Amino acid sequence: MRYFLEIAYDGGRFHGWQVQPNALSVQEVLDDSLSKILREEISTTGSGRTDTGVHASQQFVHFDTDQQLDPQHIVYRLNRILPDDIAAKNLYLVTDEAHARYDAFARTYHYHITLTRNPFKRYYAWYHSQHLDVEKMNEAAAILLRYEDFTTFSKVKGDTKHYRCSMYEAVWRQQGEELLFTIKANRFLRGMVRLVVGALADVGRGKLSIAAFEQIIASQDRSKASGAAPAEGLYLAKVEYPEYIFRTLP
Repeated sequence: MRYFLEIAYDGGRFHGWQVQPNALSVQEVLDDSLSKILREEISTTGSGRTDTGVHASQQFVHFDTDQQLDPQHIVYRLNRILPDDIAAKNLYLVTDEAHARYDAFARTYHYHITLTRNPFKRYYAWYHSQHLDVEKMNEAAAILLRYEDFTTFSKVKGDTKHYRCSMYEAVWRQQGEELLFTIKANRFLRGMVRLVVGALADVGRGKLSIAAFEQIIASQDRSKASGAAPAEGLYLAKVEYPEYIFRTLP
C-alpha cells in the first residue's frame, strides 16, 4: 500500500530535503523515524527538494508498506520521536500509482522579507534595510505570468530536462513591517524562487528597471540573473494534488 505523509519543518539546521553523504537532511531523519516505527526499511519520495536552510509549512512525501496503518496513531508516534524542527501533520492512503512529486499539479512558495531588524525573525525572514517599492515589484512580478521558459532563474545542476513552468500567481503583499511574496506554478526549477526574489528586490530598490527585468527573463541567460535571496526567508507553503489519488481508509 502507498501512503502520503504531510509534514512541516524548519530547514535551518538541515542541508536541504534530500539525503546526501556527510550532511544531515530532512529526508534522512524522516526515513529513519518511519523505519523505527514500522520496523521495516522505509524510503520516502518528496514532492520537491528544498535547499539548505529552506523551510516547509507543507511538504508531502510518499512511501510504501504492506502494513495497514492507522493515520492518527502513526502521526502521534512520529511526533513523539521526530526532532522539534520536523512535524508530522497527516497521513493519507493513496492509490498504488500516486507519486508525491509527479502527481502534484501546483506548488506554492512564500518568501518573507522584514523591513525592520527583528531578532525573532533572523532565521525566518530576509531583513532588508533599504526601501523597497512594492508597486514596482508587483509590476515586475506580473511579467512572470507571461513567460514559460525560466532558464534565467535556474541552476545548472540537477536532472532538469527542460526549463518551462506554468506560472499561476506571483504577487507581493505588505503586512505591516513585512513583505510576503506568493508564487505559484505547476513546477519550479532548482533555486528558482530565490533567484526570482533577488531580481525583484533589485527592482524594488531601483537597481533594476521593470523593462530590464523582462529582458533578463527573455534572454534565457543565467549569467544575467541577480544574486539569490537568502534561504531563510523561503517556505514551501502548499502542494496540491488531484482528489482521485486519495483512497478511503477501510
